[in-house]
Amino acid sequence: MTSRRLDQRPPIVRLPPKSNYEIVLQRSSQIALVVLGLLGIALALHFGRFVLAPTAFALVIGLVLGPVASRIEARGITPYISSLLVFILFVVIVCLVALALVGPLSFWADRAPQMWDQLQLRISQLREPIEALRNIQSGLRDATGDTGLTVSLEEGSPMDSLITVAPAIGAQVLIFMASLYFFVATRHETRLAVLKLCVGRRLRWRTAHIFRDVEALVSRYLLSITAINIGLAVAVTGALWLVGVPSPALWGILAGLLNFVMYIGPAIMAAILFAVGLVTYDTIPGSLMPPLVYLAVNLIEAQFVTPLVIGRMMTLNPFIVLLALTFWIWMWGPIGGFVAIPALLVGYAIARNLIPGWGGVEGPNLPK
Repeated sequence: MTSRRLDQRPPIVRLPPKSNYEIVLQRSSQIALVVLGLLGIALALHFGRFVLAPTAFALVIGLVLGPVASRIEARGITPYISSLLVFILFVVIVCLVALALVGPLSFWADRAPQMWDQLQLRISQLREPIEALRNIQSGLRDATGDTGLTVSLEEGSPMDSLITVAPAIGAQVLIFMASLYFFVATRHETRLAVLKLCVGRRLRWRTAHIFRDVEALVSRYLLSITAINIGLAVAVTGALWLVGVPSPALWGILAGLLNFVMYIGPAIMAAILFAVGLVTYDTIPGSLMPPLVYLAVNLIEAQFVTPLVIGRMMTLNPFIVLLALTFWIWMWGPIGGFVAIPALLVGYAIARNLIPGWGGVEGPNLPK
């Protein structure tokens, strides 16, 4: 009986090996699917930025406030009460920073017409370099030919713009506040729900470690950067005060806030201080003093303090960081600049737990 059944088995048909052309087509189709998937994700992020941007910002802040809420819950307080307490703490900190900026900002706002006149006077001293640039532009125009393209700008009413933008900003603030509170309050329930969806002990183990690494990396990075930026704000305030720049506390706080956006934030701050120097000092070399002082302090922070506090393990590739900043700022604007580095850390935590051999996650205690 057994031999008869073996004789009735269909013969094994061996397929001919694939040609190089077929292999190329197969790999190209796989790459095309990946590219289309990435384009779909990018479009979803772009068109859903009204909701996704404040929600992602709330998740990043929630990862920082999560350990604080856990310490409060260790005293027997329910998660919803602890999340409310940390939410109030966050709002109080934001209000204190805003109050510290109101006075200097009102001072500079009152001086805005005078500053504009002084700025025009200082820029007029740069007439010779500007004329040289215009001569270069006219030479290029003569060489390439005038296309006749003109650009016309229409000035709109600031009140109309405010009426249009204010409801959208208010809605995004409400989305951020609601997402922050409920994420912190339900973070344990969300983690358990995701773990229940994992089939198999090995996948569940990896997912649990992804949650652990994401919270540890993002919270450690943001808490460390926040402490560094507070020190940078104090140092910039003192340095600008020594060289006689008006409202040094305003520029110090602004430098600390912009430093959350790597590379781009310091460049914007240097440009702002150059404009401040133009309306503060009488000469062009004197106008360069505020940005140079700031860049000197920022250089010490970037080259010595940050690597010492964060450590080499969390040092990211500068080119990858620049690409991430460019992508997220293009997608979501200023919020994207803040979310870019935490998004990189989240991707790193996922990769080192899912890709074998990445980050040394394969260990003797890994479940089979």
